[in-house]
Order: sequence, then structure tokens, then C-alpha cells
Amino acid sequence: MRMNRSGKTGLWALFTLVFLAVGVGIGVLLTNIQKRQDEGMMSPSLVVEIPEGELDAAVWGQNFPREYGLFQKMEQDYGRTLFGGSTPFSKIEEKPFLKKAWAGYAFSIDYNEERGHYFALIDQKQTKRTTERSQPGACANCHAGEAPLLIEELGWETFNSMPYDSLRDMLHTGGTCNDCHDPRTLDLRISRPAFANAMEQRGVDLSTATRQEMRTYVCAQCHVEYYFAGENKLLTFPWEKGTSVDSIEAYYESYGFSDWTHAETGGGMLKMQHPEFEMFTTSTHFSSGVSCADCHLPYTREGGVKISDHWIRSPVTNINNACQTCHKIPEADLVDRIETIQRRTKEMIHITEAAISDAIDAIVAAREAGASDAALEEARRLHKSAQMRWDFVDAENSMGFHSPQEAARILAHAVDLARQAQMAALAIQTP
Repeated sequence: MRMNRSGKTGLWALFTLVFLAVGVGIGVLLTNIQKRQDEGMMSPSLVVEIPEGELDAAVWGQNFPREYGLFQKMEQDYGRTLFGGSTPFSKIEEKPFLKKAWAGYAFSIDYNEERGHYFALIDQKQTKRTTERSQPGACANCHAGEAPLLIEELGWETFNSMPYDSLRDMLHTGGTCNDCHDPRTLDLRISRPAFANAMEQRGVDLSTATRQEMRTYVCAQCHVEYYFAGENKLLTFPWEKGTSVDSIEAYYESYGFSDWTHAETGGGMLKMQHPEFEMFTTSTHFSSGVSCADCHLPYTREGGVKISDHWIRSPVTNINNACQTCHKIPEADLVDRIETIQRRTKEMIHITEAAISDAIDAIVAAREAGASDAALEEARRLHKSAQMRWDFVDAENSMGFHSPQEAARILAHAVDLARQAQMAALAIQTP
């Protein structure tokens, strides 16, 4: 069958249109690629010179607008996750056991769910722990952007030992870009002396740290267990013997240190803070080279520019970037895995709290029956050891997810120690 002339003309016209469409498509693609490459080469664009010590994120934002735009989102309340989130609530009202566990300590009067870095100073200034109790300036080390500047101006010892109320009017800024970044290059850096001191004591040379290590170290400046050492209340990380809960306990015991005396049992106690770094370093993620920032500030793209997402929040709210980059499984399955770990950890925490509560009751009963301090010494020691382990997991802001097996191990020991404390108190022979 022959094609007539008009048919051939129509076919050629069709081929021409297809060729032109493909050509236009390739042209658009190449233009887009070039645009993205140009964007990448132009970032960061140094619009202004950022002075050393600049605390205003808006100034940094002129050079780093993408990061700044994301950073501003930390002012938003994205809601509650299963056991955390950005909506403040009273943990004491939610769990009355805390008043019993921390009887006589500042945390027993006020303990709330923490919010994002933007609120770090706002929430600290408003908590009853600083408005109704006297606290040292050391408390401001991690909550105020002004801390590095005031440390330089006043000196390390003076800054830490000053009453918090004397510093209060000098503190205006929560988390800042300056906390973690060099203003010229945006390179990660350490701005808090306590972390540098602790790492030097452990023999770690921070000047040789890789960028990936720094993506954890900048977080570890604050997300750790700490205490205020000596009369000058120097902010100190108890890592001399290691960063595990057992090593931290050994460190405190070697100095005979206690945070406070329990109002009901009369025993010295240890209050754990928020040991995210210590817990994370025992995990499979950490041993595989994953950093804190990989999950909490995961890489994202804006046009042709790859940046870290500076809306620092729970990875559960950002599964695609935080988890699915490595774990190629459905989001629902990942969320289910996370929440299964957290629910099981919470269940073990409840079991531990019941054991600690019984231990406290037994010690109080023995004390009221006339038992001497010498007779109560062993029960109090065991209670202190049990409660600091429970607190290590409960105060750590992942509900066990950062290191599930370590959290389970610690809580298992805590239950055992609490029951030993209870039996030791019950065994006391009183007149």
C-alpha cells in the first residue's frame, strides 16, 4: 500500500513537531541544570560581614537566608509527638511520682516539656526553678546565646559562680547561629568551654574532628549530663571515667558527690539532666557513623543548594528526610517501629518507678521507726543508685529510641537496685 504525498507531508510535520518538542525539553532541562549549578556555586552569598559574636540570627540570615528561614520555624508549635514535641506541658502534673522522687529538690516544684532552641532562655527564665529557687549563673551556659560573650568578659569562674538573678537582665537570646557556627564560613565550631574541657580530659583533640563528628559534637555541648563543681559552681561534665551511666556513677561516687538530700529518705541523691549524647554513643546508629544532625537537622535541597534543615525538631515529624534517606521502607512502618520502642521503654519506666516508690516507702518507714543513719546507709545507697539510672533514661529526650538496648539494660538494673533497697530497709531491725 502506497502513502500519497499528503500523507508523507503530514508524517514529516509530525516528526518535526516531536523533534522540536524534544529539543525544547532538552533545552529547558539543560537551562535548569545550569541554574541549579549556578545557585550551588553562589551559596553562600556574603551580603554582609558578620562580626564575631553576633547573636542576631537575622543578621546571619542575610548571608544564609535558607538556613535562617528554617531556623525561624522553631518559633512554631508543631504539636505533641507520642512522648514529646513542642507543646509545653507540666510533666509533674502528668506524673505525680516525680514529686516523690525529687522531694526536696527544685525539680519537684516545676518540670515542663522542653520546647525548641528559640525558647531555651524564655522557658528557663520563667520556670519556678529559677524564679523561686536560687540558682548559679552556670545554669545559663546552654540556655543563653550571650553565654560565650559573658564568659569572655567576666571569666569562666566568675560567670559560673554569679547568682543567676545577677545575670538575668544580661540574658536576652536563646539558641543562636553563633552557638555552633563560624560567622564567616558557617563551619561548625565549639563555643562552650565545659564540653571542650571534658573532651580534653578524655584525650580527644577537637581540632582534628571531622565534619561528621562535629555534627554531633556541637549538640553535645549542651545535650548531656552535667553538674556544678565546687564552690564556684563550675559547669562540669562527669566523663573522667567514661560516658556510660555506670562510669558517671563511679565518677560521682569517687568524689562523694550528691545533688541534694532527699526530703523523705534523708539520703544523698543524684539528678540526671538530659544525657542524649551519652545515650546516643552506645547506639547502633552512632557506631555506624550517624550524627545527631543527620536525623535532627537532615540535609534538604532548596533549588540547587543542599543545606541542613535548621528547623531542629523531632525526626518523627520529618520521616522522609530524617529516616528514609537510609531506611527504604514505608513511613508508617518507620513510625510504628519508633513508637514501639518508645512504648516499651515507657512501660519499663513505669515498672521501675513502682520499684523506686516502694523503696522510698520502705526507707521512710524504717526511718520513722527509729532506724539510725548508719542502719539506713545501705538502703539509701541502693536507692540513690537505682534512681539515678531511672532518671538517666527518663530525662533523656528520646524515650529510649536513641539506644533501645542500653535503655532496657539501665532500667533492668534500676529495678533490681530499687528492690534491693526496699529489702535492705525492710530488713533493718529497729528497737
